[in-house]
Amino acid sequence: MFRESPTHEEALSRLQFLVDQHYRLGMLVGPSGSGKSLLLEVFAEQLRRRSRPTADISLLEVEPTEMLWLLAASWGLNPDPLLNTASLWRILTDRLLEYRYQQLEAVVLFDDADHASAAVQGHIARLARFDASPDARLSIVLAGRNDGIARLDESLTSLTDLRIGVEPWQRTETEHFVNSRLSNAGRRTPIFTAPAVDRLQEISRGIPRRVAQLAELSLLAGAGQNLQQIDDGVVESVYQELA
Repeated sequence: MFRESPTHEEALSRLQFLVDQHYRLGMLVGPSGSGKSLLLEVFAEQLRRRSRPTADISLLEVEPTEMLWLLAASWGLNPDPLLNTASLWRILTDRLLEYRYQQLEAVVLFDDADHASAAVQGHIARLARFDASPDARLSIVLAGRNDGIARLDESLTSLTDLRIGVEPWQRTETEHFVNSRLSNAGRRTPIFTAPAVDRLQEISRGIPRRVAQLAELSLLAGAGQNLQQIDDGVVESVYQELA
């Protein structure tokens, strides 16, 4: 489930800005668990609702030819599984030229880019450099962890037009998340005490996935003890069990 927050809303706005300005390459970076993959999924759905050709591909353990095949399939080309690299490039570049003539904004979202091999990175750089015409309508987003993105080849990173950081939540965002989840479940008053939210923020470091995990386990622990409120002691005990 997408966890709305000012941090994520800002990232979505910047992704849309990248496409609207016809920027060729953007980086979406943040720590593990910060919501990068969910942001890409939400953004891809928004683009498809606007009838924009969109590919959403994870590069985790993906080979170069496989990446090209997945891109061709995402663009509705129904590629033969036996097509070689040269043939895949031919149909992809033909499709990109079609998009340009039709004035369609094609978008490619590559998740787990920090796991991309050197060969895959080379293909992405080639894709980003294809068709330097001002009328070109291709935007590429690479998403990954900060340290992994920093290790990408310079031939790729030098093409970056926009870097979008997905920062950990602030305390107010953590508090809003736990309260909104409970509100959606019918709870009208906060169940987490202020010190409990403080402790949640401290031990999760504001990482959304970690916040959600600790909050859920704390609620289960509180229910098991028939507690009316979750205090920092409950959060701490859950954390110690996970440690």
